Amino acid sequence: VVTRVFAAYLTLMRKVQTTYWLEPAGSHGVWGLDDYQMLPFLFGSSQLIGHHEIKPTSIHDHNLLSSYAEQYMYLGCVQFVKEVKKGPLQETSPMLNDISGVQEWEKVNGGMMKMYQAEVLSKFPIMQHFLFGS
Repeated sequence: VVTRVFAAYLTLMRKVQTTYWLEPAGSHGVWGLDDYQMLPFLFGSSQLIGHHEIKPTSIHDHNLLSSYAEQYMYLGCVQFVKEVKKGPLQETSPMLNDISGVQEWEKVNGGMMKMYQAEVLSKFPIMQHFLFGS
């Protein structure tokens, strides 16, 4: 389900984001993973657990990203961030750059799970600019 349905949803959302340059709600700027999504990083890091060739440091290899971004969600996310944010990754996305220093995907995934818990599940939803009633 994740690699097909969610990946298709992600492609559509990226198209909308880059077509209309929507302002993300609750963005952490350069201190966040991605201004729009977090789940793809969580799903993508779990997809790479146990991979013998692709390591977290592989996000700095342009050829590897180009070759595997369609196959592995995490790499696709990093590639998208690099496309929409101009400049070196360590300046535009220092958190992603720091995560690349982790040795194993299991630890990256565990960190993503903790971050998702803290940044998404533990927050109260806020709805702005939505009209209720007549």
